Amino acid sequence: MSVSLPTALKDYARQRSRDGHYGTPSDYVRSLIREDLKRAEQERLERELLKGLRSGKGKAVTPKEWAKLRSQVMARG
Repeated sequence: MSVSLPTALKDYARQRSRDGHYGTPSDYVRSLIREDLKRAEQERLERELLKGLRSGKGKAVTPKEWAKLRSQVMARG
């Protein structure tokens, strides 16, 4: 994959690597993408949490039910 950047952004990425923050400008871009992925996953988890909180009153789950859920999740890999 090739990404085109304006000169100002190229210069900034190069400067970040020259300053010792990243090995290369490509390392810097990869780091930005990884951080964006983390942020997106955090937002997804927060949405799911809010969805669960808004879904109504919860119910107590027995140890047997937890064990069944755990085995189902483990079976998925």
